[in-house]
Amino acid sequence: MRWEAFLDEVRERGAYDDPRDAERASRVVLALLGAHLAGEVRAHLAARLPETLALVLLNPLQAAEPLSPDRFVRATAAWIEGATEQSALWDIGAVLSTTADAAGDDLTRQILLQLPPGYDLLFGHPRAGRTAGPAAAATDRAACTERPLP
Repeated sequence: MRWEAFLDEVRERGAYDDPRDAERASRVVLALLGAHLAGEVRAHLAARLPETLALVLLNPLQAAEPLSPDRFVRATAAWIEGATEQSALWDIGAVLSTTADAAGDDLTRQILLQLPPGYDLLFGHPRAGRTAGPAAAATDRAACTERPLP
């Protein structure tokens, strides 16, 4: 997938006004994801991403242990300036659903096998019989980014 097409898709799914927000979310989410993937699965996914994002995936942030989906959301929020866990969940959904489309169903299944349970919802590919979870909380970008007034 080409750089512009990937970011346009993330921007649309994430309802970002500024394309730099889509790029920032993509870089952070894929850097964190790359720390959880190994071997051929990571290499095959990198081959389906734009070169810049493939390099991010192949040179990931270091993780001492696999992060649960909830910890992945918290880590994403920590890396994106001004993000809350709810807005980070929105960012993750925009990036990982675009990534899943670029990867295709077979590779997405292989990716999910390398991740702790629950990532299927973050990728927008819930397992059969699953209807709610962390991703269900973020339904409107505006609601995710509202911050209380001081």
